Amino acid sequence: MNGDTATGAPTGTDHTPPGGVDVLGRTEQPSPALPAVPAPREGADGPGDGPAPGGPSPWRRTLERFGHRPPERTSLAERLVPPMPSAGGPPLVLNRLGIFPPARLWAWLCRWAGWLGPLAVALFGGVLRFTGLGTPHAIVFDETYYAKDAYTLWHLGYESNWADGANEAIMASPQSIPYRLDAAYVVHPPVGKWLIGLGEYVFGMNPFGWRAALALLGTLSILMIARIARRLFRSTLLGCVAGLLLAVDGLHFVMSRVALLDLVVMFWILAAFGFLLLDRDRTRGLIARRLGDAPDAVIARRMNLGWRPYRIAAGVCVGLTCATKWSGLYVALAFGLLTVLWDAGSRRLAGAARPYLWTLLRDAVPAFCSIVLTSVVVYVSSFAGWFASSSAPGQGGYGRDWAAHRAGLSPEYLPLPVLGQMKMPFQVGMTWVPDALRSLWHYHSTVYDFHTHLTSPHTYQSNPWSWLVLGRPVSYFYESPKLGQSGCEVNECAREVLGIGTPLLWWAGVVALVYCLYRWAVRRDWRAGALLCGLAAGYLPWFAYQQRTIFLFYAVAFVPFLVLAVTMMVGVMIGPAGASQDRRIIGSTAAGALLLAVVWNFLYFYPLYTGQTIPMDDWRARMWFTSWI
Repeated sequence: MNGDTATGAPTGTDHTPPGGVDVLGRTEQPSPALPAVPAPREGADGPGDGPAPGGPSPWRRTLERFGHRPPERTSLAERLVPPMPSAGGPPLVLNRLGIFPPARLWAWLCRWAGWLGPLAVALFGGVLRFTGLGTPHAIVFDETYYAKDAYTLWHLGYESNWADGANEAIMASPQSIPYRLDAAYVVHPPVGKWLIGLGEYVFGMNPFGWRAALALLGTLSILMIARIARRLFRSTLLGCVAGLLLAVDGLHFVMSRVALLDLVVMFWILAAFGFLLLDRDRTRGLIARRLGDAPDAVIARRMNLGWRPYRIAAGVCVGLTCATKWSGLYVALAFGLLTVLWDAGSRRLAGAARPYLWTLLRDAVPAFCSIVLTSVVVYVSSFAGWFASSSAPGQGGYGRDWAAHRAGLSPEYLPLPVLGQMKMPFQVGMTWVPDALRSLWHYHSTVYDFHTHLTSPHTYQSNPWSWLVLGRPVSYFYESPKLGQSGCEVNECAREVLGIGTPLLWWAGVVALVYCLYRWAVRRDWRAGALLCGLAAGYLPWFAYQQRTIFLFYAVAFVPFLVLAVTMMVGVMIGPAGASQDRRIIGSTAAGALLLAVVWNFLYFYPLYTGQTIPMDDWRARMWFTSWI
């Protein structure tokens, strides 16, 4: 499998037929003036079998005037695995502009467009993120914790305490790094800090060093979402649109340039989602090869879906998410359920009479092992440095010696997310469990208690109800230089790094999510359901902790799914291939105007994303709401 064409998938056509955006999925020839742009269409086993025997209804005729068409019956193989994009000759618009690319060059471009386009937008996003990465030259917001924890992880294997005045010593010239050997109590797993420390190891203990790994992950996530969107919508153009939108989202941009953990969480969630998409196509290709041209109820319910390396890779990524922040637990539950439902849909399309029953019997346990058990193994392994540290009192990682010479019972109460403390019916002796694992369990119980009771007020805390509309952004860094200071050329200036999404993108995202709800609930579009699942896993759990001190930047975990929802909406705006040329032009113009408005909005707020010195009046002009101050 090469990542472009799923095993067993037909080739040479598009997800929707080559005609372009086809909401109801009928083959048409592309409009001569516009490129073929596939976009949301009916799910493989969605409703709609064409006009009624007596002819189309008035409502259907009204829809057809706007380019809607009933779905065309396709082969079982294409319903299971819609083929990846392919292109014909150069569009007529190039010829009208006097551009006649050589046939061999055009064939090469078409062959590699699925990588060239995503790589181009990733390069654009990477340049944005690495330019001036060391600015502001200061320890901003929670970098005071994670940059120092990362450093001691790489040098001691565990997080340690630091001497008083450590921040000033680190930023001084000449520099000193006054860490101590006694363990620090930290409340987040180590994977994100290992990655931050990698940048410090390569580039030194300085702002560029502790931000470098995050900028790299932010850039790679742009490439990933472009490839994921291409596979999801079977359109290279829409893949590039998704990459561009993520590149110019303000929250993703800022979180790629500060040494916090939430961008790492987003990266692993997106990677897990991408692997599940690959697994879905690969598995459906296997089913298509076994069935041939017709469903078979016996094969559909009995077949073993075999070795599934992409789903195991997704489990590894989910484990790395949990090993960065515990919010990854909800991702494990959501993605585990998602992959089982996808398997049920595959068996149903293959002809199984009771697909959910057979999926439960044949696929649920392998899915649990691939996602949940793999995640547990990865999570525990991430504490390798803590395990390797000394268990002598006061010499290893925090709590490493807790179980030494201590006999104990299993917990009387088991802390569970959302449900709280659950009383166990009995207790058993736990001395048979290795001391290191018992110490780790005790450590985690104290961390859970910390997280569930964290209610210290903070100036920039916010309620998750306000996140989608950017109600309360987070200021990571702020200065008010006067004339002649930090490049200020007027009497009073402002210099800020503000963690806020690109407003027009997020507000368009709210509309796109409503559309996705419609596509999922009414049209049974599996792609809309997948996007909503990913967003729900990163967003909805926070509503259970509204009393806790939480921040808008936690929302970066679901930004990719918001971007994919907007991309889906952009595809619909462009319109189906069967629509009139005027409809396609109007739709493409509207979609282009939306993209240009988002890019302009990003550039307008760019000084606030990067800590540039601007006149105070310009800063106030960008504070559109008082809650942003």
